[in-house]
Amino acid sequence: MAATIAFIAHDSKKDELMAFAKTHRALLSRYHLIATENTGIRLQQATGLEIERLLAGPQGGDLQIAAKVATGEVAAVLFFIDPLRMQPREPQVMPLLRMCAVHNVAIAFNLATAEAIASQLRQGRIAHLIFNPVSGQGNSEEELQFIQDTLGKQMQVQVHLTTPEVSAEMLARDAIAAQPDLIIASGGDGTVSAVAGELIGTDIPLGIIPRGTANAFAVAIGLPLGLTPIRNTCEVILAGHTRKVDLALCNDKPLILLAGIGYEAETIERTDREAKRQWGPLAYVMSGWQQLSEQELFETEIEVEGSVKSFQAGAITIANAAPPTSVLAQGVGQVIFDDGLLDVTITTAEGRMQAVTAMAKMFGAALVKMDANQANTAHFGAKEIKVTTHPPQKVVLDGEVIGTTPIEVKCLPQGLTVFAPPASPTPR
Repeated sequence: MAATIAFIAHDSKKDELMAFAKTHRALLSRYHLIATENTGIRLQQATGLEIERLLAGPQGGDLQIAAKVATGEVAAVLFFIDPLRMQPREPQVMPLLRMCAVHNVAIAFNLATAEAIASQLRQGRIAHLIFNPVSGQGNSEEELQFIQDTLGKQMQVQVHLTTPEVSAEMLARDAIAAQPDLIIASGGDGTVSAVAGELIGTDIPLGIIPRGTANAFAVAIGLPLGLTPIRNTCEVILAGHTRKVDLALCNDKPLILLAGIGYEAETIERTDREAKRQWGPLAYVMSGWQQLSEQELFETEIEVEGSVKSFQAGAITIANAAPPTSVLAQGVGQVIFDDGLLDVTITTAEGRMQAVTAMAKMFGAALVKMDANQANTAHFGAKEIKVTTHPPQKVVLDGEVIGTTPIEVKCLPQGLTVFAPPASPTPR
């Protein structure tokens, strides 16, 4: 079901339509609104709402609305008609009535039926879907259509596509301003992180439909990906269960997964899009193996709660959430994403064999959720942390290299509401 309402009115009924729109302004502000040209001008003046104006009625604006109904872009049509004084130049009823009947779209011809539609819309949920069409390896058009068809059975979905010029952050800000019931991010971890960052300080829950290479955040919070991750995560959203999880800020940028300094940042940077497209998550492993022989130790200064420590490190990972495959985040065997703490892991291994051994132990510890307990690995929890290195080291944030040290990371406990299955009982 789309999240667009279309307006059209015969000249003698425009005043009545304006009065209706002003009465229901709060409800209409949550929708994308379209109208024929003159009706749209008057609606915008009467309500102050943004209206997408089509052609004037006599020039075919009614047929443009009919076409949008046929392509599933319209949730309801409000066409106030005057059957007794209709002028020959005014839009005819039958084309729109036929399209709405064929495609099962509500249409109102007078105030009484418009009020009934408004009452129904008030009870429905509105979702804004922020969709990155270049994520993943599938057919993005088919995936988007599947998401719309699946979610549209229970809610009204307004789609926003990211482009090189229009970022996920920009789309999220616009979506928040429309006061939706939920916002959905569909793409890789970068898209999810961008949308989540804009939701800080709001009560709007985030739905996640992962279509990236690693989909690490979805794995970390326990979304049931399986063989059909898009279908499974749509079902999680439709089920409606939400959980509060932590997120963090790294140099004022949103962090949902982890910040990596040194080894991890170098590994991410050398993993290009073509390698990820060809090998999937394995591309990171291949790049990481290559980086092992090149990574050098660096001088590090870490400040936690006023205490400053200096030492040499080869890799530093500050994690909010991480799946077992984020090996360097697994110093404690499990990163807990709702404990109000950042999980900090510092690796000082020298040489490829020692580094491989350390990584293997941490990966095994993550799988069984136990402390890796290694002499060359330190780990601890912190609410805030500052890291300075000499020389400056590259920093990767949720899979994207954002610059170099120094960085300051602060946990925001319970700062994000996500659609997720209920938490499993913690084993004794």
